[in-house]
Amino acid sequence: MMADIKQYFSTLAPKWRAYRSKRAYYWNQITRFVSFYMNPGQSVIEIGCAAGDMIAQVPGRRKVGIDFCPELVEQAREAHPDVEFHVMEAENITLSEKFDVILLSNLTGYLMDIELVLDQVAKLCHPHSRVIITSYNRMWEPLISFAELIGLKRKGPEQNWLSKDDMRNLLSLTGFETYRTNSSMLVPFNIPLVAPLFNRIISHLPLMGYVSLNDYIFARPMPEDGHASDDWRTRYSVSVVIPARNESGNIRAAVERLPEMGSHTEIIFVEGNSTDDTWQEIGRVCKEYEGRRDVKMAQQDGRGKGDAVRKGYAMASGDILMILDADLTVPPEDLPKFYRAIATGKGEFINGVRLVYPMEKGSMRTLNTLGNHFFSSLFSWILETPIKDTLCGTKVMFRKDYLRLAAGRSFFGDFDPFGDFDLLFGAHKLNLRMVDLPIRYRERKYGTTNISRFRHGLLLLKMSAFAATKIRFR
Repeated sequence: MMADIKQYFSTLAPKWRAYRSKRAYYWNQITRFVSFYMNPGQSVIEIGCAAGDMIAQVPGRRKVGIDFCPELVEQAREAHPDVEFHVMEAENITLSEKFDVILLSNLTGYLMDIELVLDQVAKLCHPHSRVIITSYNRMWEPLISFAELIGLKRKGPEQNWLSKDDMRNLLSLTGFETYRTNSSMLVPFNIPLVAPLFNRIISHLPLMGYVSLNDYIFARPMPEDGHASDDWRTRYSVSVVIPARNESGNIRAAVERLPEMGSHTEIIFVEGNSTDDTWQEIGRVCKEYEGRRDVKMAQQDGRGKGDAVRKGYAMASGDILMILDADLTVPPEDLPKFYRAIATGKGEFINGVRLVYPMEKGSMRTLNTLGNHFFSSLFSWILETPIKDTLCGTKVMFRKDYLRLAAGRSFFGDFDPFGDFDLLFGAHKLNLRMVDLPIRYRERKYGTTNISRFRHGLLLLKMSAFAATKIRFR
């Protein structure tokens, strides 16, 4: 069978440009989709690159393509001199370099031993590498066979037809964790009005993924068992940002109850527009704990929690950034759980969840609870990742990832007064592994909530529509 596949591509090579040009719309849609999750600073390799059109178009500071067909690789070198190409079989990759992103686009259908190839892919990975696999949805097998029969598609050799579950299982067997799957495209031809409607909108509606043409799988190397040693306990320093508006009665408790984490814990209060003595209380607490805790203070320049978080993050020096709401409804004592989750590699963006354990009486009003459940379902669909509680104030990520998020903030713009969605959308765009962490939600002991159910609920709906156009319906 492998000899037949090699012969097929060698025979096709002289006609490859014309063949690809006729199907440019289909391939450009795939390239556009995967490019969303990549950035110009990454190193990228495509396995099975053919004549190199995809690897040439995706963003990246260093690009490498490999393919087993010498004729196609020669075409790639001539057409894309800025990309490095090698004649190399996917089953025997001899490169020693590690890459940030490894692409396998419509390749798995032609492999004799997918598990063997994934073992080779693992050699190209560092702990934070991403593997992006695209393939035909197996539901389309009869349609593609029919298209070959009537000449709409060139007849190719017999393929593997794998479901997403099949691929997820093979990835798991070879040491990879699948953290996101997606499907898109209902019309593979550029039919004006029809193709954009079906491919950019309808194919992304709930349940349509079952019948869309292209499957996408995102995977990363499984993290090493961080609990096997205690190295993670002191591996990273931590900055905890506490936005505070009218929270004078909670300032001292926040410092007293916040545990030391990692190699060092920095506490940053950011006060904004309070009508009580919150700012003065922060000053008193900072002075009292001088020499005992690393406590800093600042006043925000604008308004809203999002502005306060950005101010605090700009001041932060820790390896890991955390948010703790000053109302202390998320107990400070729970923050070490977030540190453990991110320090041991279980996730790269840890999102607190208040909707798993029973809440203390009075901690959240019924209408707020219903709204949180609704928006968690909506944003889980938008972000293609289960996010059970979008508005929990505690979110944790690495500072290095936040700096990349901030550098690319212009993609979404400065739209989020809460701060939660700026981070959630940015983490999705950075292709980070997002993990929910359940906590017990406590009743507020001082002050009143700053959330307006109806005004902020309407704002959330507007933000949902905006996010859908930028992520789902792009």
